[in-house]
Amino acid sequence: MTSSKASLRSEITAMPTWLRRPIGKASEISTVQQIVKQRQIHTICEEGRCPNRGECYSQKTASFLLMGPTCTRSCAFCQVDKGHAPMALDAEEPLKVAKAVQLLGLRYVVLTSVARDDLSDGGASWFVKTIENIRQLNGETQIEVLTPDFYGQTQPIKVIVDAKPACYNHNIETVRRLQSPVRRGAKYDRSLRVLQIVKQIDSTIPTKSGLMLGHGETVEELIETMKDLRNVKCDRLTIGQYMRPSLDHLPVQKYWTPQEFEELATIARQLGFSHVRSGPLVRSSYHAAVE
Repeated sequence: MTSSKASLRSEITAMPTWLRRPIGKASEISTVQQIVKQRQIHTICEEGRCPNRGECYSQKTASFLLMGPTCTRSCAFCQVDKGHAPMALDAEEPLKVAKAVQLLGLRYVVLTSVARDDLSDGGASWFVKTIENIRQLNGETQIEVLTPDFYGQTQPIKVIVDAKPACYNHNIETVRRLQSPVRRGAKYDRSLRVLQIVKQIDSTIPTKSGLMLGHGETVEELIETMKDLRNVKCDRLTIGQYMRPSLDHLPVQKYWTPQEFEELATIARQLGFSHVRSGPLVRSSYHAAVE
């Protein structure tokens, strides 16, 4: 075993017990894997090896990763492929995703994507094409979008908002002080602007954002970020623990306890968020459907 692999394995072994959970039911994971592999499409559940994927699949939800598996940004926390030219768009992808939704009988779908700064609209029209295809085959399925920041430009955001998603999600990820080392190419105020633009265009669409703890943030900074999100009328919030994918990614500065996550959830609700998911294994799309 190489020293780097041994070091990462040691780091994983040192994780708190509350972060160790079964990956999910093999049969449910296998079914989704076969369907997406056969169609050469991608889910962030698989690309990011989400610990909740089995649970989400069993509840008929999944998060599709549009426009290929390669990102044009290089965030220091993210496991998604990066560092080389992204794939050309697959003209059949919107229909392939729609058919996968139909085969899996999904009631709630999250559409996300890698950042595609190489495209003139950042891929906004691709989100819309996929939404339209899903609705043609799956009239009852609700669709949430989790988009890049589109450099804060209004028009790409408007294109997606006009398609009337069930929820518009854009993750701010971390506190203002840590944006530069954690989210290379992204900006704190730009992310707030994305959520603000959505509400300015259509105030009826719920907005959502996510925080990823473990980079050295303080409770005070987290509360400040929550207040900033509420100031742009963000409705929903997810808070989860960062777990280092490899030694090439940022190290974990702190493992927050389940009790601390519960305390942050209480604060978030007191600040006015209508829907809060907060826990070590919570991710952006975890229990995304709001009943």
